[in-house]
Amino acid sequence: MIDEGKPIFVQIAEQIEDDIIDGVYPAETQVPSTNEFAAFYRINPATAGKGVNLLVDAGILYKKRGIGMFVSDGARERLVAKRRDAFRDEYVRPLLAEAAKLGIGPDQLSRMIATAAAPEPTTPLTKGLSA
Repeated sequence: MIDEGKPIFVQIAEQIEDDIIDGVYPAETQVPSTNEFAAFYRINPATAGKGVNLLVDAGILYKKRGIGMFVSDGARERLVAKRRDAFRDEYVRPLLAEAAKLGIGPDQLSRMIATAAAPEPTTPLTKGLSA
């Protein structure tokens, strides 16, 4: 999981976010402790704590004194909204800008996306090759 191009504490926060979005940690469930993250990833507990605290500061997690960290109500919905906004800004807007440069209109772009998203038909010759 460790990516050299991104701070480890950010990666810890993103992994917890991913798990919340995927339903691994629903609202009001406890997430692993900073010591558990530190042991699993073989990192300093302070680094793991910094990642967890990013989510506490954002209201995604909250502390129960003496018990641990828990997922806040509505955390998944807030994370999905944040990621949708980021997706729009990082992928959709540049896609639209490039399409406009190439003279690709919205209808043509929609057809291109639909075609690219459609599963490839399998034939007897290619069926065994996809595995």
